[in-house]
Amino acid sequence: MNALILIDIQNDFLPGGSLEVPNGDEIIDNVNSIMDNYNIVVATKDWHPKNHISFASNHKNKKVGQKIKINNLDQMLWPDHCIKDSKGSEFPEKLDSHKIHKIFYKGVDSNIDSYSGFYDNGKIRSTGLSNFLKKSNINQVDIVGLATDYCVKYSSFDAFNEGFNINVLRFCVRGISVETTETAFKEMKDMGISII
Repeated sequence: MNALILIDIQNDFLPGGSLEVPNGDEIIDNVNSIMDNYNIVVATKDWHPKNHISFASNHKNKKVGQKIKINNLDQMLWPDHCIKDSKGSEFPEKLDSHKIHKIFYKGVDSNIDSYSGFYDNGKIRSTGLSNFLKKSNINQVDIVGLATDYCVKYSSFDAFNEGFNINVLRFCVRGISVETTETAFKEMKDMGISII
């Protein structure tokens, strides 16, 4: 049994969004075209409270792009994005979201960030995605979405560590920069994840 995991295909990560991934909208038609090839389609959503620790606006004298330490974890500071129930947190209208069987929410705890669709960055809390896939007898997982160099990469690492066979579909992901995206592809390949 196979599953397609859509990582954070949300308005705020698309052109015009508050944390725009360059050309992020280019993947939507590609993703729509493959959904019917899978037994199950699931999606993750960044789903932040307004006081989220990752927002530069919540730290005095700090700027977007700065790194700080919080609870012994490196934390990149981002613009406010994907605030729960906001327009930015919604799926784009172009995405065939009616084909998604279940949505898993991440970044819901204001005190810790969550790049992976499986766990928060401290591996303290699970989103329930792994259990859902295992109960559904899924062994093959294809990962698509945004952004390659952050949430796609860390979701892939966790999926691999949870024992799934994984492909990351290159034509259905986009990253924040060319350099960090190529580094992410290399890191995933080095771990044993297929990039196709």
